[in-house]
Amino acid sequence: MPTLTRLILVLIILGGLGYGAVYALANWVEPNEREITVRIKKDGFGR
Repeated sequence: MPTLTRLILVLIILGGLGYGAVYALANWVEPNEREITVRIKKDGFGR
């Protein structure tokens, strides 16, 4: 069953790369804080 072993190995490697990418984004990237203004139309609001 070398093909099954190879498939499982590739899936483990891809999962590890994905986990590493999420970990890197969570720990190394700092979000910028800024104020956001959203305008809401009064038409149909509160009916």
